[in-house]
Amino acid sequence: MNNENYEKDIDQQLKCMSVTEEEKQADNEEEKLKKEQAKVSEIKELGTNNMTGPDQSIQILPIIGQIEGHVVLPPQTKATKYEHIIPQLISMEQNDKVKGILIVLNTVGGDVEAGLAISEMICSLSKPTVSIVIGGGHSIGVPLATSADYSFITPSATMIVHPVRMNGFVIGVAQKMQERINNFIVRTSKIDKDELERMMLKSDELLNDMGTILIGQQAVECGLIDNVGGIKDALDKLDELIREKQEKNK
Repeated sequence: MNNENYEKDIDQQLKCMSVTEEEKQADNEEEKLKKEQAKVSEIKELGTNNMTGPDQSIQILPIIGQIEGHVVLPPQTKATKYEHIIPQLISMEQNDKVKGILIVLNTVGGDVEAGLAISEMICSLSKPTVSIVIGGGHSIGVPLATSADYSFITPSATMIVHPVRMNGFVIGVAQKMQERINNFIVRTSKIDKDELERMMLKSDELLNDMGTILIGQQAVECGLIDNVGGIKDALDKLDELIREKQEKNK
C-alpha cells in the first residue's frame, strides 16, 4: 500500500514538473513575442531598433524626409518628428552603454525652429557624434549635418544652402532666425561667415529662388562638411572618436 502511495506521489510530482516546464516555455515564448513586437514598433515609429538591440554601444539616429515641428504634416509626407528625436537624444546621453552616435541624414528641411533645436541638442551631447549626408541635407538639414563632432557627405549627395523662407514669418523674426542659423553653422563647421552669406544670397543657381547647391566634394571644399565618404568611413571615424575619448578618460 505504501509503495502504491509512493508511486502516486512520484507521478503527481512529475506531472506538476511537466506543467511547470510547459508554463515556463509558454512564458518564454510570450516574452520573445513581446520583444519582437517592441522591435517592430520601434522600427516603425523611429526607423531604428537601437534600444532593444543586444549591442547598444553605437546608436543610429536617422533624420529622414521633412522635419516635423509645431505643425503636423499630411500623412503621405515622409517626416521625422522632433518629439521623437528629443527623448531619443536624452536617452542616449543618459545610457552608459552608449559610446557613440551616428546621425544619418536625408532631409529636404522643414520646421526651422525644430531643426535648430535638434541641432543644438546633438551639438551638446557628451558622447562622440558623426553625421553623414547620404542623399540630401537641404535647408535646416545643413546645421543638422554640421552639429556632429565630424561630418561626412557621400559623393553624389547634395546640400542646398538658402535663406529662411518668409512664409508665415514677420520679416524681422525671419532675419533673427537667419542669424541664429548662420551663427550655428559657422560655430560648428569650418566655413567662413561671409562665404556662407554669399552662397545664401546667390541668385543665378536656383530657379526662382536664392541659394547654392553643393554636391559631395563641393561641400567639403567650402568648409561646410569635413570629408567625403560612406557608411564605413563614418563608422570608422566614430570608432576613432570613441577610442580617443576613452584614452582621455583613463
